[in-house]
Amino acid sequence: MAPPRILLLPLLPLLALLPRAGGELRAFVVAHSHMDVGWVYTVQESMHAYAANVYTTVIEELMKGKQRKFIAVEQEFFRLWWDMVATDTQKQQVHQLLQEGRLEFVIGGQVMHDEAVTLIDDQILQLTEGHGFLYETFGFRPQFSWHVDPFGASATTPTLFALAGFNAHLISRIDYDLKADMQKNKKLQFVWQGSPSLAEKQEIFTHVMDQYSYCTPSQLPFSNRSGFFWNGFATFPDPPKDGVYPNMSLPVTDANLHLYAQTMVANIKERAAWFRTGEVLWPWVQHHDGITGTESPKVKDMYLSNLMYGMLNVKKLMASIIFDINNAKKNGEVYSSVYTKDSGKPGATEVDQYVVVYNPLAWNITTFVTVSVSSEAMSVYDELGYSVPAQVQSSVESQSTYDLYILVEISGLSYRKYSIKPLDGKQSAFIGSSIKYRRRDLTRAGQKSQQLFPVVNNCYQIVFDQNTNLMHSITDRETNQTVQFTQEFLEYHVNGDTKEGPISDNYLFAPNASAVPVSKAVGLEVMSGNLMTEIRQYFYSNVTSQEYIHAVYTRLYSVPEGYDGKLLCHRIEQEYSVGPLELNREAVLRTSTNLNTKQLLYTDNNGYQMQKRPFKAYVNNTVARNYYPMVQTAYIEDDSTRLMLLSERAHGVSSQGNGQVEVMLHRRIWNNLQWDLNNNLTLNDSSVVRPVIWLILGTKALTNTLYRTSGLALEHRPVVMFGALSGEQKQGDADFSRVLLRIRHLYEVGEDPVLSKPVIVDLKSLLKGLGSVMAVEERSLTGIWDVNTLERWKWKTAQYPGKRRHEQEQIPKVEELHRRHESTREATEENQNAILLNGESRGKDDKFSATIVSNGADEQIPQTRAAEKSRMRQGSAIYFDIQNETKYS
Repeated sequence: MAPPRILLLPLLPLLALLPRAGGELRAFVVAHSHMDVGWVYTVQESMHAYAANVYTTVIEELMKGKQRKFIAVEQEFFRLWWDMVATDTQKQQVHQLLQEGRLEFVIGGQVMHDEAVTLIDDQILQLTEGHGFLYETFGFRPQFSWHVDPFGASATTPTLFALAGFNAHLISRIDYDLKADMQKNKKLQFVWQGSPSLAEKQEIFTHVMDQYSYCTPSQLPFSNRSGFFWNGFATFPDPPKDGVYPNMSLPVTDANLHLYAQTMVANIKERAAWFRTGEVLWPWVQHHDGITGTESPKVKDMYLSNLMYGMLNVKKLMASIIFDINNAKKNGEVYSSVYTKDSGKPGATEVDQYVVVYNPLAWNITTFVTVSVSSEAMSVYDELGYSVPAQVQSSVESQSTYDLYILVEISGLSYRKYSIKPLDGKQSAFIGSSIKYRRRDLTRAGQKSQQLFPVVNNCYQIVFDQNTNLMHSITDRETNQTVQFTQEFLEYHVNGDTKEGPISDNYLFAPNASAVPVSKAVGLEVMSGNLMTEIRQYFYSNVTSQEYIHAVYTRLYSVPEGYDGKLLCHRIEQEYSVGPLELNREAVLRTSTNLNTKQLLYTDNNGYQMQKRPFKAYVNNTVARNYYPMVQTAYIEDDSTRLMLLSERAHGVSSQGNGQVEVMLHRRIWNNLQWDLNNNLTLNDSSVVRPVIWLILGTKALTNTLYRTSGLALEHRPVVMFGALSGEQKQGDADFSRVLLRIRHLYEVGEDPVLSKPVIVDLKSLLKGLGSVMAVEERSLTGIWDVNTLERWKWKTAQYPGKRRHEQEQIPKVEELHRRHESTREATEENQNAILLNGESRGKDDKFSATIVSNGADEQIPQTRAAEKSRMRQGSAIYFDIQNETKYS
């Protein structure tokens, strides 16, 4: 029997649309890589033990026969192999295999990114990183996704992939009931329409893998081992000399070939019944199994180290732009996010300190930044020597330091410098006063009549009950609408013994019952000032406990006249201190209101779109199956009022009762599942977490105007750098010649009657800090396609049988699909030698879509695709050629 013919992914989704010919089945065997970039092992360990060997042996085997083909997914491992392992001969072979179409990169990002809890910004950046490498190195532009293993599926992802120029999308992990229904009704293939604003531009054909996922099949009838995939666990310090890892499938031999063939045919026939056509996708995986958030401790440490390294270098880069970094190094100064080492030491009060605050947003902001200081006696001044509003108060972190809140106004993509000086007797920061309330026993609170006291700013009145020290209500002062409002910490108790039933672990949330309250007493302290009031609530396990177990710090801001305080005024900022938890506990903060929400919850998709989440009752695990990701935003509402939550990190969120919304803040779980124990994947986390959530309460119209900009302001808070003033600071010149600018409308069509309208972007004003704009070129989302040359496949769908732009286009035949794919590959090869150092092609097919020339006179901006005056396009990326004539400011 001849070896199976392995075809490339690009043919697969489209072939599945063709009519069945004579009842015959055609199986398309797709050999693909699947190696997690950090799971049980670090990237370095994985490269050493198996990842490098995968690409070495794949290239070797592909060169043995023209019929052999392979798709590679994650660029992180391939790039490391290319840069550190591959020989010149192997690199030449890769170029040859790509030109012949026998090796293909799908997705092309650094990783197969998770969909459920990642921000769209991060998805785009990691995709751009990988696409840039492929385009610079090979002139290759990925056109197909292969999202077989992220947790969940998000409606943002197909839109993102379409805007990146992809023609088809493949997914696997969706709700098992939904997959079973789609499988039963032969609906595993469809055209996904993700954004009403972008319409046809973001339609993308989608194939959902059936119940066998990317492992085919899960078990052989004649073997206790894995089946039709090579799943070798890494062995350290070296890979096995014979190349055979533990738990790999039985090798195919003359003796068992017929058994493999019978199993394969039976599985293909089974799968064919779940699709409307006679073409079957049969994935054959070369992978190291695992899932993109469930890592072992050493992998977590690797992530932390890489993130800290990246953050430090970003701060160094910013400092080098803003200041003369060479002089700073000579003087021993450090630009970082901590106060100077001399703070609090004798004589240090004579040294002026400076704070440099950078605004990463494209619009002007008015907000507070916080600095840790050693004394209450402080004054703050701007660059011109004017006094700046500030407030200092005792710190919640330390009894020996103080928190200094500075009110800052900063233009978009700009920075300002503030100096902090010891008290000069004239201008000083306002010193907040403290009132402490006695700890209250919640078990006896109902025996007394309510004693209420308010905390007020221009937008809200928050009322607390002195009998419980809990929040009682919030009044929107603009509408005088009062909402009953209480918050409490609860914990879900989970099972850790596999012999006693379902367990919670890295992959599952399986609570034993409803959540239970964790505190029986609450302490309260109110810090009052002219700029901010901070309410500190401390939750104790009982009335005599020495240490509190959780805390909430609620901040209400008051902005002086002359400042744009709309966002600050309407923001109820809450910071939580949660942990350490007892073992097998999952901690939530539940907010209960009198809003008649009918348990309808809304959460965001990756910070991009909002989606309804109606509460559903299930036979099993109803609590967990009504939890959804809140990457940035969630809200509940009734007919008149909306309560919106904005988060700076992803959380699980649910509405377990009418008028309720609860957020999962922390987990500490351990179980005796051998798999988790062997791979050190239990979550025995004894840390204390400090998440931040902003609350906005008001009418739907008001919250609509606030939540998009507020959410981004929380996600992209000002970057603060500290140091000591010594000598003159020299402002450096930026050296930009080509800039990739992404522009996204914050509101979908129909989301708001005013804010959803098209807007005009003034490119001259937006980029004035970088220099004069000389030329403009509209590109795809990751920058590798000129949109004028990008022709994505179009689809005729049953949902829209009326006249559409592509209605008359027929589904292409097999020969046409081959021709399209070959022509795309040839075009890529043609441009391969026309690549600039920045990774962008200037081949004959690449044209500028708009040009902006600065000659000292008025600048002309033609009405073209890239510079439309009628609409700011969503999802496109624009390249600018810059003539640098001005300093960065």
